[in-house]
Amino acid sequence: MNRQKLTSLAFMASALLVGFAFGVPTVPQHGDQVGTARLHRFKAVAFDYFVLFNPDSVVDDVERTFPGKGREFTNLWRTRQFEYTWLRSITHRYVDFSAVTEDALRYTADAMNLAVSDDARRHLVNSYLHLRPWPDSVNALRRLHESGIKVITIANFSPVMLRANAQNAGLTEFFDALLSTDANRTYKPDPRAYQLGMTWLHLPKPEIVFAAFGGWDAAGAKSFGYPTVWVNRFNQPAEELGLRPDATVTNLDALLDFVLRGTSPD
Repeated sequence: MNRQKLTSLAFMASALLVGFAFGVPTVPQHGDQVGTARLHRFKAVAFDYFVLFNPDSVVDDVERTFPGKGREFTNLWRTRQFEYTWLRSITHRYVDFSAVTEDALRYTADAMNLAVSDDARRHLVNSYLHLRPWPDSVNALRRLHESGIKVITIANFSPVMLRANAQNAGLTEFFDALLSTDANRTYKPDPRAYQLGMTWLHLPKPEIVFAAFGGWDAAGAKSFGYPTVWVNRFNQPAEELGLRPDATVTNLDALLDFVLRGTSPD
């Protein structure tokens, strides 16, 4: 073997040793999302959909249908939606979330002594297919995608509701999976609902961050064992359930800090 080849081999060996010593790849991995993801403690983020889409998007449609009642109606409607999922879980009377949404609307109209026509009811239920993303959603999803972090949902929304909102907002490309609890006919905070993320991702709990919109959902995910960030968009008080999320934030920039850099405001 000539001197030039020996020198070349020696240089390559030195480079490998330096790479191993500092724990960095010896070959640049430009655009390699998998390689980038390996550098992060967390490999995936599972979102509740309201972390990404503003549930108050429906207020305008409700206000047009019931002038002067938009906020009150929307708040009661939303509260009853989730109360019905919990009641149906306990009584084993599952229907998908679109049906729950319509049932909750009927109840709300009756409770507020408001008449609602069939056309108006259909229009209001369909407003849940056209929710507006929060202003920081697109950038956050793009950054997670570019960092090689898997992005999924674990949401009570039906599959149709999940797909319609992602498509209408032009966000489909950023999701690796739109997982609905309808897949195993559960609702959060049933542990089987949270299990969907592990099953699809083939990752252990410590590598999946759950991003919750509701304090009760944050408690459910934390109880299940996920590292949990409560994205407390509406500055609600913490639920008194004996559990606290790993971090409480008010926007997705802070969530990114937790996921990508391991920093927390708490």
